[in-house]
Amino acid sequence: MKTQPLGDSSLLSTRIAYGCWRVAGSEDPRHVTDDSMARGRRAIAAAYEAGYTLFDNADIYCRGICETVLGHALQDNPGMRDRVLIATKCGIRFPGEPNLDSPQRYDFSAEHILYSAEQSLKRMKIETIDLYQLHRPDVLMDPEEVAGAFDQLRRQGKVKAFGVSNFSPSYVETLAQFCPMPLIVNQVEIHLGRLDCFHDGTLDQCLRRNMTPLAWSPLAGGRLMGAATASDVKLAQLLQTLDETAGRYGVSRTVIALAWLMKHPSKIIPIIGTTDPDHIRTATKSDNIDLSREDWYRLLIAARGEALP
Repeated sequence: MKTQPLGDSSLLSTRIAYGCWRVAGSEDPRHVTDDSMARGRRAIAAAYEAGYTLFDNADIYCRGICETVLGHALQDNPGMRDRVLIATKCGIRFPGEPNLDSPQRYDFSAEHILYSAEQSLKRMKIETIDLYQLHRPDVLMDPEEVAGAFDQLRRQGKVKAFGVSNFSPSYVETLAQFCPMPLIVNQVEIHLGRLDCFHDGTLDQCLRRNMTPLAWSPLAGGRLMGAATASDVKLAQLLQTLDETAGRYGVSRTVIALAWLMKHPSKIIPIIGTTDPDHIRTATKSDNIDLSREDWYRLLIAARGEALP
């Protein structure tokens, strides 16, 4: 696959990333088995063999087990660590941590950021995180405190580059003013079923700041791959347009939906979350599809469910 820099950094990523949030086989640690973890390791290996170089994770994915699975996969495949980028996220805390009456919350305190990074490094059995992101905006964020934690992790060689996830443009601007290093990505939900980032300034800011948008759930959590119910006329029209476009290009609906994102000049990188090796390999074909402007807008209009103004 072709590669591109991640924002204003020297890190090079393939145009599609592999997301590890399903590699434990469940979101609930109680349901994770040796077999489900082995399937996750095979999925990661399939992505590596297919050419993916950016592997996205988070400390909360199955409460850290997904990071553990990725760590095992790195050990299973000698040389993989030197050829890929490892991204993970922190900042979301579960109910009951550290006290039984503690609520779910977001925590960008320096103490939590530094502790989370250490735990992620241990689970993945690596010395350096290539890309470390704040997962969801903490309303109590002290940007100077966050910047200090980032700078400490960078000076210690524990993190190479930093980014954010699910941040509005105003949150990005606020944090960026205090950081001694660039924020190189913003990971947000973008797909044909969610167009907000095209209109709320997120992608405009990415272009202006040279930040790379990472698209989580680029296939709308699988909704773009299924069938519409009889009552969902808008989705039915979108799926029909996807199928017609896929037919013209001789590829699958999945490939077209991903290529649609990748057409945007901000150089969106979709994060693929499937654990099916065939689907992992199929997604790579989107790297070779250059949709015409006409086809791109046909899909946009179908996604909107109405004509452009």
